[in-house]
Amino acid sequence: MIDLVIEARRKNLGNFEVGRVLPFHAHRMVGPFTFLDHMGPATFQPGFTKDADVRPHPHIGLSTLSYLFQGEITHRDSVGSLAVIKPGEVNWMTAGSGITHSERFEGLREHGGRMDGMQAWIALPKEYEEIDPSFTHHEGPQDLPYYENGGLKARLIAGEAFGAKSNVPVYSPLFYVHWELEPGTTAALPAEYSERAAYVAEGRVEVDGRELTTAQMAVFAPGETVVFKALERSTVMLLGGEPVGPRFIEWNFVSSSKDRIEQAKADWKAGRMKLPDLDHDEFIPLPDGPPPPANPMS
Repeated sequence: MIDLVIEARRKNLGNFEVGRVLPFHAHRMVGPFTFLDHMGPATFQPGFTKDADVRPHPHIGLSTLSYLFQGEITHRDSVGSLAVIKPGEVNWMTAGSGITHSERFEGLREHGGRMDGMQAWIALPKEYEEIDPSFTHHEGPQDLPYYENGGLKARLIAGEAFGAKSNVPVYSPLFYVHWELEPGTTAALPAEYSERAAYVAEGRVEVDGRELTTAQMAVFAPGETVVFKALERSTVMLLGGEPVGPRFIEWNFVSSSKDRIEQAKADWKAGRMKLPDLDHDEFIPLPDGPPPPANPMS
């Protein structure tokens, strides 16, 4: 039932660490999910430096999904969006033909506090890779169906699962679910999709006679229901869907075409990708490239 267990690899971003789960050399994607990071957990004191902020940078060919357990992030992008995401909410940004955005910790810098959350990149099907960029923010059970029974709390973040559908505008069959399990609780993941995985963000669960602990992700074989038992209070993220085909990933770019990624790199170097309307004084240059693009808003 368990094909593979992936350990999150810790990356130090200065003021805090992230756990990189996908891509993994032995299993690069799960359904359309090409990238999965666990941000934190980390505690910030008021007045910390801006080093933790993610300055404006570009994407193509994917949608990004931000979801928090604790903390808050301020998002700004090149289609004019400004949104503060808080726990249990979703920021969904579709890059398509190209978008730039920043993610800043302004609220935490002012008040201090805890940061803990997930970021995912979801590859667009080939027919949607060049759609116009867009951004939507989602919160509450009207957008993100919520279920509670006994020791299980569940929120459908994106896609369709367990007979429910999220209002996040996805482009291919997928599911992304947040479970909170009390000790001794059992819950099942049906064999609804051909590719499925579960990431333990916190705690300890038993699956298929095997124990999974914090920062481990199990990738499951298709065709069988997967039963989880919480050995302690646990936070589990379920994800997967139907494959969209192999993807090239370089820096912040994802595409079915290597040439398209080279074009995006050239566009970023040459300043042809518009910076966020409300955050255009800084940017992240292409790694090992020439100086970053000039500010197109000036």
